[in-house]
Amino acid sequence: MKLGNIRFYPIKSTSGHDVDEAEVQPWGLAGDRRYLVTDRNGDLLTAREEPALLACVAELDGDTLTLTGPHAAPLPVVPATTMSTVKVGRTPVELTDCGDAAARWLSELAGQPVRLKWLDDPTRRPVNPAYGRPEDRVSLADAFPLLLTTSASLAQLNDWIAETALEHGEEPPAPLPMRRFRPNVVIDGVDTPFAEDGWKRLRIGDVGFRVTKGCDRCVLTTIDTATYTKGKEPLRTLARHRKWDGKVWFGINLIPDGPGRIVVGDAVTIL
Repeated sequence: MKLGNIRFYPIKSTSGHDVDEAEVQPWGLAGDRRYLVTDRNGDLLTAREEPALLACVAELDGDTLTLTGPHAAPLPVVPATTMSTVKVGRTPVELTDCGDAAARWLSELAGQPVRLKWLDDPTRRPVNPAYGRPEDRVSLADAFPLLLTTSASLAQLNDWIAETALEHGEEPPAPLPMRRFRPNVVIDGVDTPFAEDGWKRLRIGDVGFRVTKGCDRCVLTTIDTATYTKGKEPLRTLARHRKWDGKVWFGINLIPDGPGRIVVGDAVTIL
């Protein structure tokens, strides 16, 4: 097995970037999900509520974040000093505002008043203690530092989706791309689809990871990343084949054992 793809998302719920290598930090990939968008009430806004956020491409060059999108010229982000508390998952987190220029840029894209916030200190947010150690931290990802999926599982899911469509008298859709599931790392060469369900620990290159739990999936996976419209899949088919505990599942969540660097093509070893 090998590492087939690395992807990170500078701003939560916006478009991501494929990279050839990445630094692994205790709270996730370097630069991953250190920013988020809030609505007019100061609450977290994601693409689940506003799919237009997926049209934002956040380019990270060192410590400089630049917003690019179809509606305006690229905009370098300059964080201000104003702080506010935003609830991320179940945890209130102190975040730094990124100024009026970024707010105007994103508000025009989203079609509503929003602001951009930055997690200047990534040690602020602990992992759910039911799944992690007291010292474990996570950036602004939904719950855990990294999300892993496998190409074998996606291939099986796409076969199931085609079967479901035929059973409903529908034209089979084009295969779903992996970006629908927003993983950080994709593993190639896994012999059995969903073998990752049983993994407890693994190593990518020289970096070890603990598996915390499977990833339960939400409506964000139903949004077409090209048209930003919502459909039935993959949730309809996951509910048929991958439903338990009242949720549907695809992928697994990881916590790094320590810092390091991963590179596409790295060997993957199940421990």
